[in-house]
Amino acid sequence: MESERFKQGLALRKEVLGDAYVDAALKRATALTQPFQELITEAVWGHVWSRPGLDHRTRNLINVALMVSLNRPNELRLYIKARRQTGATLEEISEVILHATVYCGVPAGLEAFKEFERVLAEEKEGDTAP
Repeated sequence: MESERFKQGLALRKEVLGDAYVDAALKRATALTQPFQELITEAVWGHVWSRPGLDHRTRNLINVALMVSLNRPNELRLYIKARRQTGATLEEISEVILHATVYCGVPAGLEAFKEFERVLAEEKEGDTAP
């Protein structure tokens, strides 16, 4: 049984990351990974992203910085692409990566800018899926 918080989180997760991405993630879930999908949908999206204290653009930019610091290129790409739904600009993403570079190190920044360029190249070619 889906809680109201899960439903709220699912709607917001789809709004930010796109229906196709979220639907694919849920479809890939197995009996072992389904609880993880439920957790992130309810906790991350239903509890945290749904809070009124920060707008979605700001949360998106924070996640870009966090993914740089944690060296999580797949998630970094996801949040670079999510900018289209949250209103974050390319210039802001670039500034966040640059800012994170001085705190996380040049190798982290270098890899982040490589992912940033990959996303932009894919978008130029027409591949906009998260």
